[in-house]
Amino acid sequence: MTPGERRFSLRLEDKLEEDYLCWYDVPIGPRYRHPDFVVLHPHRGILVLEVKDWKQESLAEVDRDRVVLNTERGRVVEPNPLRQARDYAMEIQRLLQSDPALLHPAGHRREGKLVMPWGFGVVLTGITRHQFEQMELDAFIGAASVICRDEMTEGVDPEEFQKRLWDMFMMPFPCQLTLPQIDRVRWHLFPQLRIQQQGELLPPLAAEPQEVPVEIPDIIRIMDLQQEQLARSLGDGHRVIHGVAGSGKTMILGYRCVELARRLHKPVLVLCFNKTLASRLEQLMVAHAVHDRVAVRHFHGWCKEQLQTYGVRPPPYQDNADRYAALLVEAVIAAVQAKAIPRAQYGAVLIDEGHDFAPEWLQLVVQMVDPETNSLLLLYDDAQTLYGNGGRRKFSFASVGIQARGRTTILRLNYRNTLEVLSVAKAFAEEVLAPQETDDDHVPVIPPESAGRRGPMPELWRGRNIWNEADLIAARIGDALEQGASPDDFAVLCHSNRLAELVAGQLRKRGLPVLVASGERRRNLFSGDPAIKVMTMHSSKGLEFDTVFIPGICELASPESDGERRQQQVRLLYVAMTRALRKLELSHHGNGPMVEQVRVVIENVGRQLAA
Repeated sequence: MTPGERRFSLRLEDKLEEDYLCWYDVPIGPRYRHPDFVVLHPHRGILVLEVKDWKQESLAEVDRDRVVLNTERGRVVEPNPLRQARDYAMEIQRLLQSDPALLHPAGHRREGKLVMPWGFGVVLTGITRHQFEQMELDAFIGAASVICRDEMTEGVDPEEFQKRLWDMFMMPFPCQLTLPQIDRVRWHLFPQLRIQQQGELLPPLAAEPQEVPVEIPDIIRIMDLQQEQLARSLGDGHRVIHGVAGSGKTMILGYRCVELARRLHKPVLVLCFNKTLASRLEQLMVAHAVHDRVAVRHFHGWCKEQLQTYGVRPPPYQDNADRYAALLVEAVIAAVQAKAIPRAQYGAVLIDEGHDFAPEWLQLVVQMVDPETNSLLLLYDDAQTLYGNGGRRKFSFASVGIQARGRTTILRLNYRNTLEVLSVAKAFAEEVLAPQETDDDHVPVIPPESAGRRGPMPELWRGRNIWNEADLIAARIGDALEQGASPDDFAVLCHSNRLAELVAGQLRKRGLPVLVASGERRRNLFSGDPAIKVMTMHSSKGLEFDTVFIPGICELASPESDGERRQQQVRLLYVAMTRALRKLELSHHGNGPMVEQVRVVIENVGRQLAA
């Protein structure tokens, strides 16, 4: 902020009540415009303000279109700030006008017009009202559309300050915005903050305001104000976000990634463990036209690419894939230490699924951040840890070079799942979600909280055998498709690749379109024609689908499984359950501890919600 903008923001904070919403220098609408301040009030409407720190002596010429300033750089021409604020306000008005929920209904005397007034104005932080009148600026900047330096002092009366704001409306009228209407306003103004299905995350910005679709999802599918503030206020340096499943971590990462790509000279690196998620994020960066500045990779793929790029000999081939992956990482670490692979290659590094990164991986990645920007964002959730560290981080962030103390934010609210799906998943995974003592970084393990969206209760049903389970799943999906559902709405999450191929075979027998997430096919899972997605539970991390089927749960942990093995299986099924946006179906063909546990949980949760 400029000094004047900072002073004015303090007045807004001090002189306005809690029911005002104020945004500073945020990208508005599909054209990505940047008004200085946008103020929204449920009883007043929406106001756009341009703030200028000009002094009386710096103004050389003023007309209705431009202002000529005397500066240290010589004469500078800028737009007339009132014209600028008017253009922004009119663009917002056109944008909101596309939503019937924000228009007066048929039969109203203002039928078809916005339910709220809108206005615009200018704040001159270095010019008093007397100077404004003395210079006869009101000929080009209306006197009622300006707040001057002496009208925004610390001692100004709050009512007088607010009256000056609302006098900027040319056609004021009473209004009463509801909370859903306020969220619809935010939905239209800030498309970056929409919480959507992963398949539509960070859509390309529309070329024209009228291209924004009229149909607006419900309140659950936009960031709450805490998350919006977080996404917009992430400063430089190291930042850590501990977010529960479905809390919008990946969307915050995407928003941050696009913002950094637009302002950093060096490229941005996005890393995750899951190949499928890496491929999806890569496609989204392409859709947002920042793929030339953002490299999205799964961690081991990035390691292999580093060795190839800098001509370092890769490790010898191994029959054991895990062993080869470990040798690959060791080779990169050794090459960085030997300066064969350079450090500080990226202006920023963002890590999704950080809970699955080993300490030596993080230690390596931290060295890739340019010290001048020192921009690192790590997102993780211990409850979703699936790979080998026992479900709880056993090292401190400081030990791997991540400066997390005082820079960690916790997101508790789950937006993805309905109350029914989340309640069943939480109750099932209670043993791994139980609150624990904070770790060395003072970050506790926390269970997710529901945003309150409702839907059908999850189901558990039995087939004669695994082939029958797969056939019944195919039949249910086939029926839904005949009723107008899209194949992209469905995913079948399996405990093994073998089961995934079996299920895919049964789906194909019924002539249903199928894509199996295995090998290189993971990279094309979300491109091409609509198709039912079949994948392992591990591959589903970070993704979400309207309806999720999980077959063969009787083949998960047996009574003989040790405690750690059982906990890993519980986490795995928890991750799979929380991929479902609306509907969750689990099936089995035999008995087992997981089957009984799921059955009891569904019955108990059903009774509790019914009561």
